[in-house]
Order: sequence, then C-alpha cells, then structure tokens
Amino acid sequence: MTRTLYQDVDALHDSFIAAINLALAENDLERAEELARAYDREAIQLLAEREGKTHLLPIRRGAPQPSGLQRLAKRLTTSHAA
Repeated sequence: MTRTLYQDVDALHDSFIAAINLALAENDLERAEELARAYDREAIQLLAEREGKTHLLPIRRGAPQPSGLQRLAKRLTTSHAA
C-alpha cells in the first residue's frame, strides 16, 4: 500500500518530535534547536520531491526568525544563568 504525502510528513514530524524531546531530556538545547531547523529543511525537501518541484529548491528566505523552540530555549538559558 502506498503511503500518502500526509502520512509521510506526519511520520517525519513524529520522528523529529521524538528526537527533539530526547535532546531536551538530556538538556541539549543546541541539538534541539538544530533538529527544529533540520525538520523544516527535510519537510520541504520531502514535499518538493513528492510534488515534483525539486527545481524550486533551495528555497531562499529572508533572515531566519527564531522558532518557538528557540525562543523557549533562550528564555530557559537566560533564567538558568540568572
């Protein structure tokens, strides 16, 4: 049975959530942030491959905005430093 794009993105998301949670449990905020950034790249690559749009890659973006995880990590590291 062929998996749908939705199922593949959902599986990718679940694997990254597990990896990010493990990094956070080990107090490795840098790795958690990198995993969050990597998820965006891998999800976009997956979508482009499945939709036959790889010629549009790489996607050029403006200055990266901090993710929710990055903002949380910054707040946690700031509060632990105080």
